Amino acid sequence: MIHIRNARDGEAALLSEIGLRAWQKAMASIGESDAMVDAARSAFFNFVESSWLTITVVECNGHVAGWAARERFDETISDFWIDPAFAGHGLGSALLGSIERDISDHGFATAMMQTHSGNVEAIGFFQKHGYAIHWLSIAYNPKLDRDVPSVGLSKPIETEGDGTYGAF
Repeated sequence: MIHIRNARDGEAALLSEIGLRAWQKAMASIGESDAMVDAARSAFFNFVESSWLTITVVECNGHVAGWAARERFDETISDFWIDPAFAGHGLGSALLGSIERDISDHGFATAMMQTHSGNVEAIGFFQKHGYAIHWLSIAYNPKLDRDVPSVGLSKPIETEGDGTYGAF
């Protein structure tokens, strides 16, 4: 059974390890992630520890299977991580639907996210759910000591109301 809930204080170690495993899988196409594992583990832990209020968790049969964050509570999905052991079971789709409802409920008409351009699995997942690539950026990554291309994806989402901007 799939259950979506808010993250809880004290889950930083669990959530950061899930994020790290998913990140390692996503970074496989870029390579050299092994050299960055300790820094990534620390970054995940620090983010989750300090920003757990911005995180939504997906569980499968009582096991935490992934999480997503909107760290500024805006239309941007800043993090989206499904434990590779739970991939392909509809958990990402359920989590994404919940995040999109939150974005819509807060009055935003578009959901946005970004990932590295080699993350074919994530790009395909978001495109399958109605997202389109709207930009490509290449930025220097000092940890990899090279330029890394990223893509930005967005999707119009339904908001409550009749689509007008108020009374005329």
